[in-house]
Parts: sequence; C-alpha cells; structure tokens
Amino acid sequence: MTHLKKIGLGLIILGALFLTGCTTKEQNIEGSLEVIMTKLYEGISEEELPMALSNIEITSENVENYLGTSDIEFESALASESMVGSIAHSIVLVRAKEGQDIEALKKTIEENINPNKWICVTAENVVVKNKGNLILVIMANELAPKIEENFDKLS
Repeated sequence: MTHLKKIGLGLIILGALFLTGCTTKEQNIEGSLEVIMTKLYEGISEEELPMALSNIEITSENVENYLGTSDIEFESALASESMVGSIAHSIVLVRAKEGQDIEALKKTIEENINPNKWICVTAENVVVKNKGNLILVIMANELAPKIEENFDKLS
C-alpha cells in the first residue's frame, strides 16, 4: 500500500470515528423515580437531611407548585421536599416524554421555578440539569452540591 493510500485510509477512519462520536445520544437513566431519588441522597446522614422529608408524586394538578408553571408536559415527575414550610429544600426529578425537546423543557423550568416559594426562606442554590430524558431540579441550601454530585454519578 502506498504512503498516500495509508494517509487517505487513516483520514477516512478518523472521520468516521469523529462523526460517530458526534452523533451519540446521552443514555437515559433507567429505574423508577423513587429509586433514583433515594440514590440522590446517598452519603448524606440522617442528621443532615431536612426534617419530615417526603416524596410527592407530581401531577397536572400540583405541577405549578413544584416547577412554577402548569404549562409543562412530562411522562412522570417526583418531588422530595420537607413537610416543614420553613425549610428551603425541593428536589424534583422529571422524566420527559419520548422525543421531547429537553433543552426547551429545562429552559421553561428555569424561567418559572421560584426559589422563594417558601416565602420566609429562599433556596440559595438552584440547579436545573439533565441526563438523557431525566431532568433534575434542585432548590436547596447546603445539600445542593452533594445531591448534584450524586446525580452526576448516575448511569
């Protein structure tokens, strides 16, 4: 094989690898939202958790309370909040519908969530991010970085 053919073949292989890498889609996180929510709290001691922490299924009737607007479509969603109103802590998992524009959905959430929804307290940290079709919304104080780190470890 001539030197020129080797270079050409190498460029073709390199181009194919590059194009394949650009078209790979981020993998969805499998499992129930309850199981995933439990994983988000791993490594956080009972003493660090907010009092009266509870999971709440998000429906079309209560979505505005958790995501700031009722103009959001989703497959399923779950919130984890303290039942004590003076604790700024809300973790929400939203599983988007198949084929839904994730970036547009995140933007809608970012524009509408209210980190001051507890009136007397405000969440210092607000995070909206995704892995595949799973969107994480964090409105919390000191636990936010650990919860975000646990989300980033999900596969």
